[in-house]
Amino acid sequence: MDILSNLDFSTAFKYLVPSLTDGLWIVIQSTVLGFLLAIVIGLFIAIGRISKIKVLKGFLLVFLEFIRGTPLLVQLVYMYYVVPLLVSIIIQIWNPGYQFKISSLVAGTIGLGINYGCYISEVIRSSILSIDGGQTEAALALGLTNKQALFRITIPQALRSVIPVFGNYLVMMLKDTSLLAYVSVSELLLRTQSYASQSFLTIESYTILAGFYLILSLPLSQLVKLVEKKMIKFN
Repeated sequence: MDILSNLDFSTAFKYLVPSLTDGLWIVIQSTVLGFLLAIVIGLFIAIGRISKIKVLKGFLLVFLEFIRGTPLLVQLVYMYYVVPLLVSIIIQIWNPGYQFKISSLVAGTIGLGINYGCYISEVIRSSILSIDGGQTEAALALGLTNKQALFRITIPQALRSVIPVFGNYLVMMLKDTSLLAYVSVSELLLRTQSYASQSFLTIESYTILAGFYLILSLPLSQLVKLVEKKMIKFN
């Protein structure tokens, strides 16, 4: 009871909330850009997995297993600390002394995009394979090439059917942006950690942080459910 009586939410609200509000733009930016990147990567991998190029299919399968077999946090740290070093080493072969640098936000956003892109690729691939092959045959009979049939008929239908699943992944990515704090991105978690360590208002700070994520994720989750219902009625 002594701990509860000493809680000071008013002070935490006064100083932490403005900081978190400023950090919202970083969360929104990394979520939107990361998710758009994930869709592009997922589509590329899905198409590669159903192609007839065995080398490409083998490479993508190994890449998928690597991403799905390692934690997202490790991938973010690797993207921020290791990838720039590897790129620098390669470029230094032709340009000695060159140092490749990447901002923590860019590295984190790319890391999120790659991770989620791998999972989304399986959703897209399954959706593509579920499309009736007769539609492709009809398109070929009308004079379209395999590539045209894939991009004009199969993929649009496949993407439309997985929109609700995309929404769920978007909500998950929004919450996973908290991991960007570990690569020095000044998002909500890092700002909260900084304030809590200075003010010693630990309970208050992290409770407010949890509330912020609820305020962000709950409306988005409800929107996803609404879209899902609309898609069911449409189909």
